[in-house]
Amino acid sequence: MKKNQLEIACFNFESAVIAQENGAHRIELCENMQLGGTTPNYILAVKVREQLSIKMHVIIRPRGGDFVYTDEEFVEMKQDIKQFKKLQVDGFVFGILNEDGSVDKIRNKELVNLAGSLPCTFHRAFDVVINVEQSLEDVIECGFETILTSGQGINVLEGISILQKVQKLADERIVIMPGGGLRSTNIELLEEKLKEETFFHTSAITDHSDTANPEEIKAILAYL
Repeated sequence: MKKNQLEIACFNFESAVIAQENGAHRIELCENMQLGGTTPNYILAVKVREQLSIKMHVIIRPRGGDFVYTDEEFVEMKQDIKQFKKLQVDGFVFGILNEDGSVDKIRNKELVNLAGSLPCTFHRAFDVVINVEQSLEDVIECGFETILTSGQGINVLEGISILQKVQKLADERIVIMPGGGLRSTNIELLEEKLKEETFFHTSAITDHSDTANPEEIKAILAYL
């Protein structure tokens, strides 16, 4: 029997509390849902950290848009990691690409090293890399523990074949965490197709708000 776990992308304090109260194993704290998630406000992070006993990872993404960053933005990312480490967060989520769509190994390694003992997830920048096989090896080389990906599809269902391929290629060297359009309506199929024990990632938002739905979290957990 697999022991899959659930991570909730939380865009506000309310979602973080809902995630914990309804059985999620971990949250990814971010803001600006309309931009796909950016680095959260430090005050919000303080408030959430004080409230939560489950694990809390923080996204380090200075803006929406692409994943090619300027020198100034890279400095900002380093400063954010240093600040959030003081909060005793449990991990970081980020990803930097080169202009040609390859993984920026130099900068990613620097951030992973800066995170120290805290685990790092390479986020959905992986969904726009030019070469999935090479990028997988590069991300592993950088020291990441997890890749968050929809399998390069608009959502996890569309990307299921790539998710399966990447999971097989990873061969348990790194966790492949499906995320992007994951809902209680498709979790059963995903859980069947992906053989390895893993985390599943969702915002659990089912309306036009930016707050997680407690019933959706329960419904997803029922399949894990």
